[in-house]
Amino acid sequence: MDRTELAELLRQARGRIQPRDVGLPAGSRRQVPGLRREEVAQLAGVSVDYVVRLEQCRGPRPSAAVLAALARALRLNDEDRDLLFQFAGSTPPQAGRIAMLVRPSVLRLLDRMVDLPALVISAKGDVLAWNPMAAALLGDFTEWPHAHRNIIWQQFLGTGPHRVALTPAEARAAAVFSVSSLRSARARYTDDLDLLRLIDELRSRSPRFEQLWNERPSEPWRSTTKSVDHPELGHLILECDTLLVPDSDQAVIVYSAAPGTAAASALDLLRITGTQQFTKN
Repeated sequence: MDRTELAELLRQARGRIQPRDVGLPAGSRRQVPGLRREEVAQLAGVSVDYVVRLEQCRGPRPSAAVLAALARALRLNDEDRDLLFQFAGSTPPQAGRIAMLVRPSVLRLLDRMVDLPALVISAKGDVLAWNPMAAALLGDFTEWPHAHRNIIWQQFLGTGPHRVALTPAEARAAAVFSVSSLRSARARYTDDLDLLRLIDELRSRSPRFEQLWNERPSEPWRSTTKSVDHPELGHLILECDTLLVPDSDQAVIVYSAAPGTAAASALDLLRITGTQQFTKN
């Protein structure tokens, strides 16, 4: 691990990114260009102290998941991303492994979707990036630990509250699709150890997943409507569409509503209020 080069790369990358580039307010009291350390920490889902220690050449060796999160937060291109991994003493993402980094162009697309909730999902269900509207609609994804920031893991093993409301038939269809997608991913990425570990954990800990896995279902993804129970806005019925990013095998999931509907009005309100609560707990 080359702590000096790693720290310099992080500082330079932080200085190149403007708050507006990542959907943050610029403010009027900035003394230096670029992002503040606390903003990088917020975007990457790590502590401010962790970022400070890395930039001061005294941090621990980051995991691959943390490096990927930092690369996303700092909008690194492929070359700088590989350098980040190498300076940290890790192997850069390789061909044949599931892509866990989101291209800057896709992140810019999310930034432009200021009035629609949107998130990026990996080939094995990891939540890789999201815009503020997605957090406002579905909850703060940073509250999920990195290892469990996966919609399939949460579907079968998660214990926290879920805002997407499913009927028994919808829950069955979603579970079948999830198992089918992991089977398909395993066929495409035979050497991806993280994928294999995810499948092993689900099979060993979830009888429901194991049963479906042995049934070998095949279910294609379809655009559909989703019911969301929002804690402040109530029950919302939204259209859910998936935009594929073929070269990275990722998907951009977008929630929307037809103009003039109650759900569209709720999304308009959500864009203004964000994640703030209207009532006290």
